[in-house]
Amino acid sequence: MQIQKTTFQYLENLQKNNNRDWFTDNKETYLKAQKNAKEVFAAIHTNLQKHDEIEKSKMMRIYRDVRFSKDKTPYKAHFANSYSRLGAALRGGYFLRIRPGESFLAGGFWEPNKEDLFRIRKEIELDASEIREILEDKNFKKHFGSKFESFGELKTAPRGFDKAHPDIDLLRKKGFIAVKNFTDKEVLSENFIEEVDKSYKALRPFFNLFSDILTTNLNGESIL
Repeated sequence: MQIQKTTFQYLENLQKNNNRDWFTDNKETYLKAQKNAKEVFAAIHTNLQKHDEIEKSKMMRIYRDVRFSKDKTPYKAHFANSYSRLGAALRGGYFLRIRPGESFLAGGFWEPNKEDLFRIRKEIELDASEIREILEDKNFKKHFGSKFESFGELKTAPRGFDKAHPDIDLLRKKGFIAVKNFTDKEVLSENFIEEVDKSYKALRPFFNLFSDILTTNLNGESIL
């Protein structure tokens, strides 16, 4: 089981011909590519269930919502899937996108609600040492480097927090995401599914820590 070259070729062609007429004329090819991606996403889900508890696996629609976008191309020239962890005690989620030249996986907390974000920031304010240890963990760094992506940061400290705090770089973040990029060669390799699973496994210390933070108060008492 792997991503087929024909699937990649379809996505490359869609990038160049992102219009409804071309999509309709090549609908059969799209369905074959979609089926291949679904099978790969399902295999990844099966692997995840061996070492985590997944509540929901969702393949993203290829149709773009263009109502409020300057980009009016009707289709996403990629296949993507999300995997949500189970229950109130297991926080965070996994994500994978397959797109020629721009494939990546991610995991973490994309847009935490204001209550969760405040709780994480209070933990950082009190003691960020455990979070720093995650970022410096050898296996985490191998897959994700030594930083969290947030896709949005404050220019200064959040309201109520000290702008001179030693961990202000973490406090400014609006989300906490670990990201790993893949080359096209890596995506098309026979061991891609295995490599994705290794990366997801490397996220577990991160998920375990943040799940603990988000299910306890600052005294370490459960709020569930």
